Amino acid sequence: MTTDETQATAEHVTDPGGSSGRPTFDTSVAHIARVYDYWLGGKDNYAADRKAGEAALQAYPYIAGGVRANRAFLARVVRFLAGEAGIRQFLDIGTGIPTANNTHEVAQDIAPDSRVVYVDNDPVVLAHARALLTSSSEGATAYLDADFRDIDTILADASQTLDFSQPVAIMLIAILHLIDDEADPHAAVAKLVDAVPSGSYLAISHLSSDIMASAARTQAHDRLRELMHEKQTLRNREEVASFFTGLEMVEPGLVPITQWRPASETEAKSPTALWGGVARKT
Repeated sequence: MTTDETQATAEHVTDPGGSSGRPTFDTSVAHIARVYDYWLGGKDNYAADRKAGEAALQAYPYIAGGVRANRAFLARVVRFLAGEAGIRQFLDIGTGIPTANNTHEVAQDIAPDSRVVYVDNDPVVLAHARALLTSSSEGATAYLDADFRDIDTILADASQTLDFSQPVAIMLIAILHLIDDEADPHAAVAKLVDAVPSGSYLAISHLSSDIMASAARTQAHDRLRELMHEKQTLRNREEVASFFTGLEMVEPGLVPITQWRPASETEAKSPTALWGGVARKT
């Protein structure tokens, strides 16, 4: 076998943008991916992002901890799916700027033959997408530049890497609250679930309107809406649960993300304002 044949399988990303071929984006306006990066202690953010992040933190200091808790939730979910559930294919939509414990890293640590497709249409994320295009020699990773609202394109392009006749884990981590009701996110989720066979899973984390509800949290949310291009739609437990209609919830069901199979009692008691759950298509 040649060296090329033993290298990880990964699709190359073509950067959009100007004549330089580099992604272009407005750094004068805060962007959710870069604000999240700031809260996580990353370096891929600008003054506008830090201003928005700090404004929200001043109103509601728990936000940064909630973002870290969401990354921990993602890692626990992937460990469950690749381990106990035996899933070997992952469709991760709205992945964000690469950080520690990305889906392919966690999955392939458990099952090296795991295949992962990341989807995002954010030029900020695209600029860092090559960090996601690493893989074990047995598995594969790919990155798609696509909008969540265009499920047909996502499914068509993902099929170049994933086999949709076999179970797939659909990962919608902290993305659905960026899709307002007018865009009909329920129809999009239903189309994704319809495209995968029995034995597949759906994983969701979603900003809530009813966990830790307070005037301070509302103020933080309002500040972000004022300073960021992306708008967030908070939903209550019943509204988030409706995305799982027709699926079999995995224990412990739809709960605050820190209470979904936590690694410790301390983690379980950590404050969070996100609902999280995993369900199986029977």
